[in-house]
Amino acid sequence: MPNFKLAQLDEIAGVDCPCGVARRAFGGDDNHVATLHMVDISADSRVHYHKRTTEIYLVLEGEGHLELDGELYPVRPLSAVFIKPGCRHRAVGKLRIINIPVPAFDPADEWFDDGAA
Repeated sequence: MPNFKLAQLDEIAGVDCPCGVARRAFGGDDNHVATLHMVDISADSRVHYHKRTTEIYLVLEGEGHLELDGELYPVRPLSAVFIKPGCRHRAVGKLRIINIPVPAFDPADEWFDDGAA
């Protein structure tokens, strides 16, 4: 087995997520370090947070805002943000981002203040 993994993000099936549709690379039982997601943000992105996960967002396309702990911050291509556990967040606008969750993405670590999953 090689000491690396390759992914072609445009060939990975998208899955619904609180922000829109995500194409998730490098997940699996053999990797708990970090994953990489390309996310197409939808207009109805939901505020959520993580108790254990840190996320790094990098805006690839579009202009809009990131809502971080209740405040809006403008973003555009090549804007990056480091989101610590506990920070309530969502993207606002038509954006395509790269999201790097550390440790690797765990769907059980997505939390909503309204109690919905």
